[in-house]
Order: sequence, then structure tokens, then C-alpha cells
Amino acid sequence: MPSTPPIPEIRPEQSVELLKELHILTRDGKLNQDSRRKLKQVQHLTGFIAPLLGECFAGNDDPVLVDHGAGKSYLGFILYDQFFKARSGGRVVGVETREELVDKSRALASRLGFTRMDFHALSVEEAIVSPALPAQVDIVTALHACDTATDDAIRFALARRAKFVVLVPCCQAEVAAALRQNKAAALARSPLAELWRRPLHTREFGSQLTNVLRCLQLEAAGYQVTVTELTGWEHSLKNELIVARHTGQRRGDAAARLDWLLAEAAIEELRPRFVAAGAD
Repeated sequence: MPSTPPIPEIRPEQSVELLKELHILTRDGKLNQDSRRKLKQVQHLTGFIAPLLGECFAGNDDPVLVDHGAGKSYLGFILYDQFFKARSGGRVVGVETREELVDKSRALASRLGFTRMDFHALSVEEAIVSPALPAQVDIVTALHACDTATDDAIRFALARRAKFVVLVPCCQAEVAAALRQNKAAALARSPLAELWRRPLHTREFGSQLTNVLRCLQLEAAGYQVTVTELTGWEHSLKNELIVARHTGQRRGDAAARLDWLLAEAAIEELRPRFVAAGAD
């Protein structure tokens, strides 16, 4: 009987059993179109994270990666399977608000023998001050953590002095709502407000501005920031990947530019969310 042909998206070292448990593969080892898209996106993201993990393991036998807004922990499980499982140290921590998903992830980790995975039913904001999470972490990830959860993940990374921050932002409703509320004042102040005068542009510009503010926040906190596309647009409309590496050297004008943008857009009330506290 002929063997099942290999699936190009699955790497040789990956656990097929894990991919079945995550419902990325069907029970007979097949991959449907939706799962193929999801797997390709996560695999592409792990490709960006792999060299960062390599650096962490080179300097520390027991690095910690914290994944915020973990959901079903696709990213955490795949990272553990590929980069942690064969090592004696290192830990992956998933943070997710929905307790039923946390319980399922704990059960799956136990079933697979992934002993150095932890899961916590917390909001990202709660995780910032929670003693249940390590005082210092190496990598913070947030894949499609909705709205302000991405900003909370940045604040967590700054508070826990993370070496690397890897973000794929999702919806950014808070800034768009503030732009909408303060639009009249902004239009009276500057022609630049034409960039977000119309509702569709308010949403799109709000998304763009949110990520620009996040990059400035990280730069003001001593991170070197790169921004790129995660996968082709046919796979996801939320496609921006922000990778920040802590160097300890603040970009000198980043905080001032952040303040200027908030003032120019008439959304100064959001400044506390983008303050670069806790970094050096």
C-alpha cells in the first residue's frame, strides 16, 4: 500500500500527533485549506522567532518565552515542539483569559509530555503584576492579541525586561475611537486630520497610527525595532510583524515624536498606554 505523500508545510522534526491534537491535521493526517493557511502563518512566524531563541539558548540554558493572548496555544505548542522539547531547559508560558482554553492546553501539554509548558488564565494586564509569571523573561510574543492586549503585552515585556518582543497586532479599535471622538478638534487644528476625516480612513489610519506609536514606545525604551510583513496578504489581512530587540540604547527623539503624534491627532488622553515605563 503506497505511503501518504509528505505535506510540504510540515517540517520533518514536527510532531504529527501534536498537529492532529491542535486540529491542524485531520485524524487521517490530511490538511484542509483553512488549516493550511493557519499552519503556514504560524510556521512563518516561528521562522522569525527561531534565531531569537537561538540567541537566548546560547546565553542561557533556561530561557522563558511568554505568549500573550495565547488562545488554543498553537504558537506555544509548535515552538515547544520544535525548539524546547529536545532540550533540558527552557519554558513556554501561555497567557489566555478563557479558562476553558487554558484547561485544554494544560491537558494537552500533560498528554504530550510537554512538561515545561505553563498556562495561566489571566488577562495580559493582570499578567503584568502577577507573581505567577517569572520576574524576568527572554521573549514575549503576541499573535493577534486583540486591541489593547497587544499594548499590554508590550507593557509586560518592558516590566519583565524581555530581550525580544514579537508582535502581530490585530484590531486597534481604541486609537480609532479616540480619533473619531476628537475629529472636529483635529480638523480645526491641522489639515493633517484629512488623513482620518472619513470613517474608512479613520479605521485604517487608526490601525497604522497605533503600530507607529507602539514602535516609538519600544524605541524610547531601548529597543531596536523592525517592521515587516508576516505572510502574503492572501493569508491574512492582519499581516504586520513587529520585532523588537533590547539594546539598552534609547532612540533619543522617540518619546518626543510619540508625544507630538498624540498631540497632532488630538488623542493625548491615550498617552498612558504608550508610556515607555519600566525599560532602560
